Amino acid sequence: MTAKSNFEIDILNVPTSKINTVDFDHLSFGNVFTDHMFYCDCIDGVWNQPLIRPYAPFLLDPSAKVFHYGQAIFEGMKAYKDSNDDVWLFRPDQNFERFNNSAKRMAMPEVPEDIFMNGLKTLVDMERNWSKKGIGNSLYIRPFMIATGTGVVAAPSNQYRFMIILSPAKSYYSGEVKVIIAEHYSRAANGGIGAAKAAGNYSAQFYPTKLANENGFQQIIWTDDATHTKLEEAGTMNVFFRINDTLYTAPTSERILDGVTRKSLLAIAEKENIAVDVRSVLVSELVEAAKNGSLKEVFGAGTAAVVNPIVGFSYQDVYYELPKIDNSMAMLLKDKLTNIQYKIDEDSFGWTVKV
Repeated sequence: MTAKSNFEIDILNVPTSKINTVDFDHLSFGNVFTDHMFYCDCIDGVWNQPLIRPYAPFLLDPSAKVFHYGQAIFEGMKAYKDSNDDVWLFRPDQNFERFNNSAKRMAMPEVPEDIFMNGLKTLVDMERNWSKKGIGNSLYIRPFMIATGTGVVAAPSNQYRFMIILSPAKSYYSGEVKVIIAEHYSRAANGGIGAAKAAGNYSAQFYPTKLANENGFQQIIWTDDATHTKLEEAGTMNVFFRINDTLYTAPTSERILDGVTRKSLLAIAEKENIAVDVRSVLVSELVEAAKNGSLKEVFGAGTAAVVNPIVGFSYQDVYYELPKIDNSMAMLLKDKLTNIQYKIDEDSFGWTVKV
């Protein structure tokens, strides 16, 4: 249970918005940010005044512990604008809960619910003009927290900064995605921080992903650290496999992130009477299914991409091309989910929150 704060947000507006300088038709994901940012400092366990200020760099001491011991966590969320110009968040309670689970695992303070939610809603409301209508358009939301306390003693910081920044976005991935199944490198290990959205989880992926890119693959399907026989995640996404007419995905664990998109797709699949089996899927099963033709689809699922179809995979230097199919479960689930997010279809799950 997180504490409540007693602060109103102190807001300073930019004198002139930069929105008219942005080409919304040609956005590069995560490189353009809105006019304002939200932040709140926690010092010795006490949360200070929440602030919204013009988006700008800020100073950190060279000995700030985020630089030396990696206390940094984040979330990925989106806001969507419907045809009536109303702006909606998607399951923000799930991101809030996961954020604080990450904080606990990284020995960081939990953010009070009112600071997180009020900061989120107030900032998104201020920047609603940056959210554009139309499927594929969204306002990407990046809450994060870093250790700002000083000193190079290997111990948790006594000072942290929680922030939220916003970035207008279009579709994250484009073109065909081919993946290679990991045989040596691992994304996470039992007892580690794989289930937390910690910054270090992602930087550790960069080198093996670079090697995959050099060999013509866009992403890696990660396997378990102990045996490299169990399929776990695809790049920075949860991964699904369709064998015949059953959808398989690995259960969440210490190594696998509890993805909001993942759990939403599972709920939609159940409502659509799609057979789902949440269990460890072996590499040998996937290879055999590819050989005998029962493997129909593989796709990643995450906030940025929503659903990202995979056209083929490589394992032990053998490439397996997936079939072209008309009745794609990936596209069915993506359409059902995005229609809820953009308020095209009824939200029977109660997932959307109006700003």
